[in-house]
Amino acid sequence: MKSPPLGYVRAMDMPDVFRLRANAGPDARVLAGGQSLLPTLAFRLSDPGTLIDITRVDALRGIRLVADGALRVGALTTHAELGRDALVRVRVPVLADAVGLIAHPAIRNRGTIGGSLAYADPAAELPAVCVALDAVVIAVGPAGERRIAARDFLTGLFTTALAGDELIAAVEFRPMPGRRTVIHELARRSGDYAMAGIVLAAGPGTPTHDPRPVFFGVGDRPILATRAAACLAVGGAAALAAAQAALDGDLDPPSDQHGGPAFKRQLARVLLARAVNSLIDARDAR
Repeated sequence: MKSPPLGYVRAMDMPDVFRLRANAGPDARVLAGGQSLLPTLAFRLSDPGTLIDITRVDALRGIRLVADGALRVGALTTHAELGRDALVRVRVPVLADAVGLIAHPAIRNRGTIGGSLAYADPAAELPAVCVALDAVVIAVGPAGERRIAARDFLTGLFTTALAGDELIAAVEFRPMPGRRTVIHELARRSGDYAMAGIVLAAGPGTPTHDPRPVFFGVGDRPILATRAAACLAVGGAAALAAAQAALDGDLDPPSDQHGGPAFKRQLARVLLARAVNSLIDARDAR
C-alpha cells in the first residue's frame, strides 16, 4: 500500500521544530528514524497530514558525559551508533548489548533511541533498558525542558508522558559504579519482536543485591517486577525459586499471537533464571 497524501517539512534547529509544529497543527508527526512511523503510513494506520523531519537538528545528536557524570545520549542517536560507541560500552554496556537484539541491521542503522522511547512499543528493548537503569528522559517544548524518569515516561500501550508540543531531546543515564546488567529475550526468529524479555540490573557483589528485574513483551509497558525483586534481595538458595513464584503477582500478561498469560509467565520465569545465572557466571569469571 501507499501512504496517504501528506506534507513534508525539514527543521534545521529547535526553534524551527517548534515553529513548524505550531504551523502544521496537532496532527503533524515528527520524523526521526521513521522505522515505526513509515510502516504505519504505508498501511494507512496513520494520517498525520504533515511530517516534520528533525534529522538535521544537531542539538538532538551526540553522546557525551555531562557535569554530574551522567551519560547523555541524544534522541537522534541510532541503534547502530549506540552499539559501537566506546562511552556506551564502558558506562552503559547493557544498552550496547540490547542493540544486537533489535530487528536487523537496516533497522538499527536508521532507528533512534528517541524514536523507540516515543513509540513506546511494550516489546521493545531500549525502553526496558531505560527503566531498569532508572534513566531520565529529557523532554523539550516551547516552554522549556522537562526531566521525566523513564518509569514515569512510559504510561501505557504506545503512550507516553510527552505533551503534545514536546519531543524527546535526550536520555541520561546516571553513573552506577559496580552495577552489573544483563538482557535476555525469547523470540521465534532472530530479529522478531520478543515474545518476552528481561533486563536485570543488580548492585555490586551478588545478583541479589538491589536487583531491578524489568520485563518487556509481557504487558502494556516495561514492568519492574517488585515482588520478584524483593524475593531476590533476601538472598539464599531459595531466592530464585521464590522470585519466580512471585512473578505471578507482578505480571498480568495479555494474550497475543504467541500465547496466553500462563505461557508468558512461564517465559518470564525462564528468563529470570537465565538473567540471574548470567550475572553469577560473569561474577565467577572475574
